[in-house]
Amino acid sequence: MARVHANGIEIEYEETGPKDGPAMLLIMGLGAQLVRWPLSMVEALAERGYRVIRFDNRDVGLSTKLDEAGVPNVMWTAVQRQFGRVPAVPYTLTDMAADTVGLMDALSIPRAHVVGASMGGMIAQLVAAGWRDRVDTLTSIMSTTGHPTCSRPTMRTTALLLRHPRGDDLEAIVAHGTLAGRAVGGRFPIEEGLMAERIRSETLRNRCAGGFVRQMAAIVADGDRTARLRTITTPTLVIHGTDDPLVPCTGGRQTAQAIPGARLMEIDGMGHTLPPPLIAPIVDAIDTHARTAPSAPVARAA
Repeated sequence: MARVHANGIEIEYEETGPKDGPAMLLIMGLGAQLVRWPLSMVEALAERGYRVIRFDNRDVGLSTKLDEAGVPNVMWTAVQRQFGRVPAVPYTLTDMAADTVGLMDALSIPRAHVVGASMGGMIAQLVAAGWRDRVDTLTSIMSTTGHPTCSRPTMRTTALLLRHPRGDDLEAIVAHGTLAGRAVGGRFPIEEGLMAERIRSETLRNRCAGGFVRQMAAIVADGDRTARLRTITTPTLVIHGTDDPLVPCTGGRQTAQAIPGARLMEIDGMGHTLPPPLIAPIVDAIDTHARTAPSAPVARAA
């Protein structure tokens, strides 16, 4: 792994695949580190000739933490947004999109295929909307437009996620994470032993509870992106699971409706995870999307 200074912060990143291949940036979701991207997915994309770059967003993993900004009140942020006010938050999703472009600048990458999952999909959308000359293709996975009625999580899922451990008890964190993973896994839950080991490994790598809350505040403050999505001219693929209880499939459908020319791929039974049985079809879809985009460089398979 390596680190660069970009957009005023330090960003930890990792590259896989040929240096001369078309760049593909993977942007992960809320509170999730770069290692949350399944290694099998990263390696499969690299084998198809892509220079795959995954990175820790600000406030997570080994990238810069914004602890000096304090911990915002997400409920108050939501109330302000509901009444049409622009909440004051430590940073915005647009700031996080600028981090992505800053990483591209630091690595001398003029254009890239941009793939985002969940909150990472929101960030990827904003990169495509705000820096359209830097994006060859956009792939938004299990994400949403931000419209308040299109993709509310189920009550059970919300209650479970809000009960996450406040302390540093590793086994309590692992137990809760495993339970949450099972709850959002749809009909393709990740095997519990693998899930527990992944959560343990990620927690030992780094844990920043305040960063999770600051990222959540950025999501809430961003509001409805529908108008911004309508300005996107980048070829777009939207991937969403029909059994996603955290960001229901309506979010993906409305994302595809908002972005001109976007193609929607619904995966029957998929929840809010990237489980092993679905990696191959997701990689196939992303690769086909990238290869058929007008004027985008074509990857040479290894």
